[in-house]
Amino acid sequence: MAPGQGFGIDEVVAQLRDLRNQSLQSRRRSGRPPKLPSRVALREIIDGLAAAMFPNRLGRPDLTVEGIDHFVGHTLDVALRSLNEQLGRELLFASNLDSLSEQDAARALAITREFAATLPRIRQLLDTDILAAYQGDPAARSMDEVLVCYPGIAAITHYRLAHVLYRQGVPLTARMIAELAHSLTGIDIHPGADIGERFFIDHGTGVVIGETAVIGRNVRLYQAVTLGAKRFPAGEDGALAKGDARHPIVEDDVVIYAGATVLGRVTIGHGSTIGGNVWLTRSVPPGSNVSQAQALTDAVIGVAGS
Repeated sequence: MAPGQGFGIDEVVAQLRDLRNQSLQSRRRSGRPPKLPSRVALREIIDGLAAAMFPNRLGRPDLTVEGIDHFVGHTLDVALRSLNEQLGRELLFASNLDSLSEQDAARALAITREFAATLPRIRQLLDTDILAAYQGDPAARSMDEVLVCYPGIAAITHYRLAHVLYRQGVPLTARMIAELAHSLTGIDIHPGADIGERFFIDHGTGVVIGETAVIGRNVRLYQAVTLGAKRFPAGEDGALAKGDARHPIVEDDVVIYAGATVLGRVTIGHGSTIGGNVWLTRSVPPGSNVSQAQALTDAVIGVAGS
């Protein structure tokens, strides 16, 4: 049997073409739409940037002391050239033009240069995250082990790079980078979240941090913690409102244990501890210790007094 014979593929192809054209028309696009940023390219870019920031641990195994700066420079050049291309794709897609304008090309280059200038600061922040993980986990034998083995560090590395791009006005590229980490680690950090230094996610699988969450310094989360939204207000047309502050504020020196869910624009005061499996939709003052039983009692009292 010839390839596809007897499967009705020609008819399926025709139907998919019609649906594709209808989708383009509904979005007021005609012809062939511009390419989106490439997940494959972004994965290579992040690997390159990580290797440039940590060449002795994430770079080539045959690096010598004399050759490190050359390796870092070459790796950055390759990664940043590719990043500039991906940013151009996002700006072209957003413009709805047939080709990249000179203005958008200049903007992509400016964003890339500004992003490159932040890499030393990102490396400094990641050093604090790695130290927090090493000091906070008795199973960690070295900071090198934390860097190369801990999924939380992989996720926060992607986040810190993506967060800069998000703030620079290229949210699609930033979100794609964050989703690479989500796929890799099971940790979902929106690049719009604001996270301070010395951030440690222990184990990590199932952690969710929403777009407008604010996390202070020296905060520790365990697996399956959610910092989410309580409700989603809609406009008169029924569409969900975008960009509203709807996720928690977690102040400095807070620990949130496994399975806890914190919803809405509430504040967890500094130095607080939120126990495992707690469901929390109210603010708590600094120094609080919230257990599952206490949260349940408070909820019952709240219902009785309503």
